Amino acid sequence: MIVLDKISKRYGPRTLFEDASISFTEGNRYGLTGPNGSGKTTLMRIIMGEEEATSGNITLPSRVGILKQNIKDYEQDRVLDVVIMGNRKLWNTLKERDALYDVEMTDEVGMRLGELEGIIAEEDGYSAESEAEVLLSGMGVKTEYFEMKMHEIPTDTQFRVLLCQALFGHPQALLLDEPTNHLDMESIGWLETFLFNYTGALVVTSHDRHFLNSVTTHIADIDYETIILYPGNYDDMVVAKTAVRDRAAQDAKSKEKKIAQLKEFVARFAAGTRASQVQSRIREIDRLKPQETKTSNIQRPYIRFQTPEKQPGQIVLKAQGLGKSYEDKKVIKNFSLEIHRGDKIGVIGNNGRGKTTLLKLLAGAIEADQGKVELGHQSEICYFPQNHSDILIKQEGVNAFDWLKQKKPDAYDQDIRSVMGKVLFGGDDAFKKIKTLSGGETARLIIAAMMLTNHNVVIMDEPNNHLDLEAVSALGWGINEYKGTAIVASHDRSLLADFATKIIAFEDDGIHVFDGNLEEYLKKKDEILAKAKKK
Repeated sequence: MIVLDKISKRYGPRTLFEDASISFTEGNRYGLTGPNGSGKTTLMRIIMGEEEATSGNITLPSRVGILKQNIKDYEQDRVLDVVIMGNRKLWNTLKERDALYDVEMTDEVGMRLGELEGIIAEEDGYSAESEAEVLLSGMGVKTEYFEMKMHEIPTDTQFRVLLCQALFGHPQALLLDEPTNHLDMESIGWLETFLFNYTGALVVTSHDRHFLNSVTTHIADIDYETIILYPGNYDDMVVAKTAVRDRAAQDAKSKEKKIAQLKEFVARFAAGTRASQVQSRIREIDRLKPQETKTSNIQRPYIRFQTPEKQPGQIVLKAQGLGKSYEDKKVIKNFSLEIHRGDKIGVIGNNGRGKTTLLKLLAGAIEADQGKVELGHQSEICYFPQNHSDILIKQEGVNAFDWLKQKKPDAYDQDIRSVMGKVLFGGDDAFKKIKTLSGGETARLIIAAMMLTNHNVVIMDEPNNHLDLEAVSALGWGINEYKGTAIVASHDRSLLADFATKIIAFEDDGIHVFDGNLEEYLKKKDEILAKAKKK
């Protein structure tokens, strides 16, 4: 059990949470939610012991699995060893034992070795490597990587190894901060099954709504400067929270109406003979006046793209015989595709199979080695790259407002401020230097540029990365309502379910184009792959 007792965290005048108390118990899986900046990561760091709370106490079980993002600390370590380090007691014992085998054997050394072997047995050390291999395989890490040094394997795979480290050794509690980052759909599915069967206390943050709905039994929501516990998954919490907020709004409206009636009575009879009744009404007004309450930190962006000024032809993009290689690796091979006006396409597949390469080819960001991409009549593309720095000019003197002004110089300042407000750049935030923006802020700024400019085709590569759940939902609605054509690569199933009516799937045997939504494709996937194999 993880127990938080009257935890507070303040940064100067800003309070994230005040005297918050909550228990995370064994057998339950808790999603920690709240918009970006609400304090989710801060609370996780406090529980992990990486940051001090302003006040309060935390009680943890003896063995806690923690997902960290410190890949640089393990650059020279073997992949299997990094996973086994998740059980610190076992790892330290193994190191001490190996060191003792290199010194002269004495009775004292022999006795100590016997003690260490006993600890290793208690910690299931003799099956540690096989357990680590099972975790790595489930997380989609290639077998040939197991004996390699961390710096020798791809960066996204290194993050998967750190996730395996957190899961290793049967921890009594798990603290996972955005575990689905760098994972493809297959690995996310494996992780969901693993966590569903986990018997300890789980606390997890994620911007993947489908993942939270699949895994969690409770939601711990940071809001109103405290932590509010809701039973059920994320969608259950949204329903309950909306109902509470609606009731509060209705109560406030009823009180306002009652106060207005009482004030009218007081105004009519204040100078008359009904003094006692007037005083009673005044006391009733004071009782009904709203008390000062803490405000909600919920901020919902409003994402809507402009209706295209130019109507493109029936075919907006045409790829013919595309081929693209990086050194010896053939990423795209003889791929052809027609994208029609109004298509809403979800691009899925494991990392490293070529999704980003295809989107860059379609967007004209890179040239094909073979074949070509042709734009249809009056097609105008707006591109959201996975790497934000590909589009954001990080210069000392450029702020968010000025960067948007560069994107549409003829736009009125109030139009730019209006768009920025919709994606939560209010007040002075509009003039933040680009180099100081967080990942979520840079994503929202690029989306603001897409909302400000005119186009009839959007191509977006993992746009949900760094966005919180509220922003991802708003993006899904925005793409669904868009009157143009959309091509979006994502591992977020809830996002794709909001709009995709066609799927481009990168599988082991190549690229498949499916006319239907994601759920339909996943149901028919085995059948589709079997048919393709027979051809």
